[in-house]
Amino acid sequence: MIKQLRSLQILMMNLIVGLLVVFPIVYALLISVMSPSQMFAEGIQLFAKPIYAANYTQAFTMVPLLQFFFNSVWVTIVTTVLQVIVGILAAFAFTFLAFRGKSFLFFLVLSTMMIPGQTIILANFTTISQLHLMDTYLALILPSIASAFVIFNLRQSFMHQPTELREAANIDGCSDLRFMTQIVVPIHRGMISSCAIIGFIFTWNDYLWPLLVTNDANKRTIQIGISMMSDTFSTTYGPVMAAVSITLLPAVIIVYAGQKQLIAGLASGAVKG
Repeated sequence: MIKQLRSLQILMMNLIVGLLVVFPIVYALLISVMSPSQMFAEGIQLFAKPIYAANYTQAFTMVPLLQFFFNSVWVTIVTTVLQVIVGILAAFAFTFLAFRGKSFLFFLVLSTMMIPGQTIILANFTTISQLHLMDTYLALILPSIASAFVIFNLRQSFMHQPTELREAANIDGCSDLRFMTQIVVPIHRGMISSCAIIGFIFTWNDYLWPLLVTNDANKRTIQIGISMMSDTFSTTYGPVMAAVSITLLPAVIIVYAGQKQLIAGLASGAVKG
């Protein structure tokens, strides 16, 4: 009886926290289909009467939202793929290869996780400017392709690899590249998928760095595009919420489609063996 009561309490707490997290997102979706008159009416308006779809049309006409959207998709996909590739290669080297200074190099990589990204943004901006990469996709992608978070988590996952597999591969004459691609990667695809999903979300939601390195509207991301829909004196909340709803869609799809891999990867990283 006590266990059932505790389970019910945990379920209720999870439900309350879930509602608190989801409600702002749902309310933004509801506002995106409200007319201006209903939006500014007295009291809290929860449901559009009737649905006002013109907000979505206006969102695409106020700024080149479609261009911003495809820019974000392109930059996010390329950055995530490169993060995973670099993370796999680095984690494999730190786990299975023997070379001088390996522990010290890994400590340096790990120490970058303790440095706030805002403290090095000026150095990154100066480097990109000196390389004449401003207003290019490379400026948006290059600073993020090496992620200490991905390297650390993949290394911790690779360290759970049974030593017998490595020894058997060496006996059979299996090269490091073949061992990595045909044995290590398939076994740890859960953690790799988790890192890819998390990396995708962080890159998709990035605002400050794209704002600094892009002045050309053809290269700006959708996060910058939403901020361009508001001026100093007024904000058109309906189109802005419509743009926000469109922006949420890829992240929601990625998390929903990869939730099993995400949970499996986080669980495998939390439990050794």
